Amino acid sequence: MRSEFWNIIFGKLSWDDIPYDVLILDVTFAAVVIAALTVFGLITYHRKWAYLWNEWFTSVDHKKIGVMYIVLALVMLFRGFTDAFMMRTQQAIAAGGAQGYLPPHHFDQIFTAHGTVMIFFFAMAFLVGVMNIAMPLQIGARDVAFPWLNNFSFWMTVAGAILLNVSLFIGLLGRTGWLAMPPLSGIAYSPDVGVDYYIWSLQIAGIGTTLSGVNMIATILKMRAPGMTMMRMPVFTWTTLAANVLIVAAFPVLTATLAMLALDRYLGMHFFTNDMGGNPMLYVNLIWIWGHPEVYILILPCFGIFSEVVATFSGKPLFGYRTMVYATACILVLSFVVWLHHFFTMGSGANVNTFFGISTMIIAVPTGAKIFNWLFTMYRGRIRFETPMYWTVGFLITFTIGGMTGVMLAVPPADFQLHNSLFLIAHFHNVIIGGVVFGLMAGYQYWWPKVFGFKLDDKWGRRSFWFWCIGFYIAFMPLYILGLMGVTRRLQSYTDVGWQIYFVIACIGMLTIGAGIACTVIQLVVSIRNREKLKCGPDPWNGRTLEWATLSPVPAYNFPQDIVVTGRDAWWQMKKQGFKWSTDYQPIHMPKNTWAGIVPAFFALALGFALVWHIWWLAIVSFLAAIGTIIYHTFDFDRDYYIPAEEVARDQEKAKEAYA
Repeated sequence: MRSEFWNIIFGKLSWDDIPYDVLILDVTFAAVVIAALTVFGLITYHRKWAYLWNEWFTSVDHKKIGVMYIVLALVMLFRGFTDAFMMRTQQAIAAGGAQGYLPPHHFDQIFTAHGTVMIFFFAMAFLVGVMNIAMPLQIGARDVAFPWLNNFSFWMTVAGAILLNVSLFIGLLGRTGWLAMPPLSGIAYSPDVGVDYYIWSLQIAGIGTTLSGVNMIATILKMRAPGMTMMRMPVFTWTTLAANVLIVAAFPVLTATLAMLALDRYLGMHFFTNDMGGNPMLYVNLIWIWGHPEVYILILPCFGIFSEVVATFSGKPLFGYRTMVYATACILVLSFVVWLHHFFTMGSGANVNTFFGISTMIIAVPTGAKIFNWLFTMYRGRIRFETPMYWTVGFLITFTIGGMTGVMLAVPPADFQLHNSLFLIAHFHNVIIGGVVFGLMAGYQYWWPKVFGFKLDDKWGRRSFWFWCIGFYIAFMPLYILGLMGVTRRLQSYTDVGWQIYFVIACIGMLTIGAGIACTVIQLVVSIRNREKLKCGPDPWNGRTLEWATLSPVPAYNFPQDIVVTGRDAWWQMKKQGFKWSTDYQPIHMPKNTWAGIVPAFFALALGFALVWHIWWLAIVSFLAAIGTIIYHTFDFDRDYYIPAEEVARDQEKAKEAYA
């Protein structure tokens, strides 16, 4: 037994909570330590710490913050794919009484981690990164509405990601799935710290995401260039606005729901327990009020990316602009109706189920309208099949299948049969991979030259697409078949050897997707190595929207002068009119970099760890430190500076010479 003193110092934490007897974790830990020491050593050797701190970590430049979000997302993609690799290989071999290599308690943690990492820390981080890069440029803004808040939001997301990954090596992660459904996630059934890691990592990251949503909405509503009315905004900006309205509406529900679960676990309350007046169904209701809009938060900006890509590479205005805007607004509203399909089977009569079944299906209508608009834009267009366009065409085919299976799940009797089967897994991977991942990769390829001044290697980009696209079909079509056979999800092992062939094919598909991820990494390395060859001007795609009007890479101030917008596709119109920047440059007012984003986020990470392990002195100290640093920052009025007109003129002249 430990003394009371050690309990006060370390809370529930002890040597027994470090799983050093699990070979997979030992190897993973060794690999992470070696990788971390290598990166640390290289940065130290090249004396880049000061550069990283001054130019990146403390930056309030929305483009740099966007790039950091995408770096985080790609690291988390690797983590999430590792979980997918383990699940699929386990299921491929654990047939006919065989137990495979993952015991149930480990397997359950892996599927919890996979869902949580991929949704919150890969897809959301990548998405917010792309929105940060492109949206302020599209509306002709200098920066986002609250630059400090933007930096703070990013580091809170990083803090949440770090806390979740700490659970690999200290303690464990929840065994309750990526939504932590009670009563399983209650203290009676999960007395360990796994669910606590889940709660606090999502609470910390969720604060970052919510604040980012407020920031984006304020930016779009208040910082558009003169003349850019709402109906002149690019479609990507519209979809960004809709997604962030959803974030601001849905994420507080997630925060409140997880707070109540925490109160159940920490203070013995009974919101979601099976006894003492608790109601687990209340949790299901609340979590899905956030959960289903979440998938539309992810897909809407990707619809915006496809709109930009299709119009640019078809060389013509987007067909049906107004209908695109109205369809976006419809999806925004209807996304709060879709969650009701989780409750079709809860004892309601046929009339109630029919009403909600039909209302759930209706969201397919605006989505279908969008798909037809993209097809009509491509019709008789001079399509250039470059890498972003490949991802778009792949999306159009793949997402159509996923949409149709979604409508099938909106039929109450079918949902009753299929919702807890692998059919559902295949469906949501169909729309998330075919829609979100393909969309984010298209945006990544499309806007890269804007940020860095050179294109990504086209050959490796196409290879990545083909591996991802083919791998998706090999990985998930067998799961549709298994779902229709009645195979439930989250099976660690199974007795029916007839299922095994489908799991083996799914495993081959997963390895094919892995090859696609490897191609993305190779593309990055090859492109950076050959950046001089791949160098391009400010408008490499012959773009239509304002981000292509400025230099590449984009300077800190975005645009040398204010732009007056006279219609849709503002840059296309400006080019037709022979637009040239004036040489009458003025000093530009800009926000200063700040430490006040990363420091309170570090204290939030310490707070999260302390709350997980009940280290109350650390929780109090870190909470007060986080609040204190933010309050201190509010009294720091030295937050801005002017870029001299001479520096702006110098940048523009240099660019003219480079592009000449």
